[in-house]
This record gives sequence, structure tokens and C-alpha cells, in this order.
Amino acid sequence: MARKKDTKSPQELPDAELEVLACLWQKDEASAREVREAMDSYRPMTHGAMATLLKRLEAKGLVARRKGLVGKAFLYRPTRAPEPMYRKIMRDLRQRVFGGSGVAMVASLFETAVPSDEELAALEKLLDELRRKRPLRSGRKDTP
Repeated sequence: MARKKDTKSPQELPDAELEVLACLWQKDEASAREVREAMDSYRPMTHGAMATLLKRLEAKGLVARRKGLVGKAFLYRPTRAPEPMYRKIMRDLRQRVFGGSGVAMVASLFETAVPSDEELAALEKLLDELRRKRPLRSGRKDTP
């Protein structure tokens, strides 16, 4: 009898599975060993534990595998784009931890690591884009 795939959304994943999926999003495709080595500094684990996590993600339909060109290794790739999940996680974090305040969330982020000049420039550009996109209030036009 074929096993039914679990259809949990990525934001409902245990931390270890979410971290494996995030690593695959960064790499696009990787073997279990490559994922394990990439995560070793913050989540060291055995090869067997990594293989189990990848099998769980595959059973949930979040990861697909194919045979590698050499040896017995499989290569794994995510089956969904990360952006919808990023938005959901950030929305939940903003509400649950920061009481809905995006300013408090961003301030907390940059209190832990001061942004570089390049990051500040990118943030200024993002703020300008957000100002242009927001709806006008009270019929007033925003001026630059």
C-alpha cells in the first residue's frame, strides 16, 4: 500500500527539518553529506540523522531526490520556493514575539548585528520602494 504524503506546510516543520530545507534552498541541490557539512557549525549530526531528516522532508513532498552521477549518493532539492514560507514565518514572528511591531522586529535584528554600509544602502533602497508602494492616505500626495 502506498504511503500518503504528509501535506504539512513548511512553517509547521520541526526546527531540524526547517534548517535542512533552508540549507537546500541556499544550495539548490546537494547530497546528504553536503547538507550535513554545511550545517555542522550550528547543528552537528550524524549521517544517519541527516538521511532521516531528508526522508521525512521527501515524504512531506518538500524535497525531491535523484541519483547522483557518481557512487550511491542521492542529490536532494527543494520542491517549493522559499519566499511564501519566509513571509509566513516573519508574519508569525512579528505578531507572536514583537506584538505586531515591524519596527521593533527590525531594530532587534540590527541590535544583534550592526549592518554593513552595503546593507544600509540596500535598506534605504527598500524603504524608498516601500514608500512608493504604500497607499496614499487622506488624499495627500507623498513628496520625496
